[in-house]
Amino acid sequence: MSDTRFYYNDFSSFLRDCLGCKVQKITLDGGFTCPNRDGTLGRGGCTYCNNQTFSPAFCHRNRPIVEQMREGIKFFAHKYPQMKYIAYFQAYTNTYASIDKLAALYEEALAVEGTVGIVIGTRPDCVSDELLDYLSELAERTFVIVEYGIESTNDTTLLRINRGHDYATAIDAVERTAARGIRVGAHFILGLPGESRTMLVEQATIISRLPLTTLKLHQLQLIRGTRMAKEFEETPQDFSLFSIDEYIGTVVDFIERLRPDIVLERFASSSPKELLIAPDWGIKNHELVEMVKRRMRERNTWQGKLYE
Repeated sequence: MSDTRFYYNDFSSFLRDCLGCKVQKITLDGGFTCPNRDGTLGRGGCTYCNNQTFSPAFCHRNRPIVEQMREGIKFFAHKYPQMKYIAYFQAYTNTYASIDKLAALYEEALAVEGTVGIVIGTRPDCVSDELLDYLSELAERTFVIVEYGIESTNDTTLLRINRGHDYATAIDAVERTAARGIRVGAHFILGLPGESRTMLVEQATIISRLPLTTLKLHQLQLIRGTRMAKEFEETPQDFSLFSIDEYIGTVVDFIERLRPDIVLERFASSSPKELLIAPDWGIKNHELVEMVKRRMRERNTWQGKLYE
């Protein structure tokens, strides 16, 4: 058992267990939009959102999926020639189209040599039963995760950040997906305005009731060009941005209360320096992971220690 897995269920070990090899995700842009941007639910999107913060150089919106996959593989292959790849549909809402279009894009990515699975990032209010039936069939022949941006279990918070759905919608989507034998991931932001540290930590208990396979956490980041950045400029007193030490402590508190079998994919996110307003901790994600593990060693704790 790895040192990491002693403290929490880490994503790299999970992938090796599932697929039997070293795996790298290739981020893709399928040209989707979002119902919270195109007028269906609203315009402007969630108040914190700027997709430029997580689009790598090889991820070009106007290029075919197969080209994006090959460019991504070329980028990583020189480091690990035996590596396999997962197609990661990340930008915007990657189930927001007809079933025929979605299936064509997913199959195009999976057909690229060396691709052994797919991760589909989406919203809880954008997954039909018809699509889930297709994904259930897909999951019988390849590795599949449907990853939902849930962000918070608090409906007041979700309304404030203009998320466009409530937590009950997230519960329904996760349960319908897991019921079809599809692995389910969730994404949460720690530090959203109006949420105290106690509220954040309590969410670990709440989401542990869901049939989740994987979980991503990251700190609230204020990004240039977003509505939240403007809110911060106008009312900075409404925000309590973490110091690095505070954030590590909160993450460890969260992990202690999380169901032991949930796989933790990440604790933090890094945005391009030219877009990031705050907090700027000046460390890389792998350094933060080591700091989290160090804090867990110091506290003699592990994932699920306080789980009930």
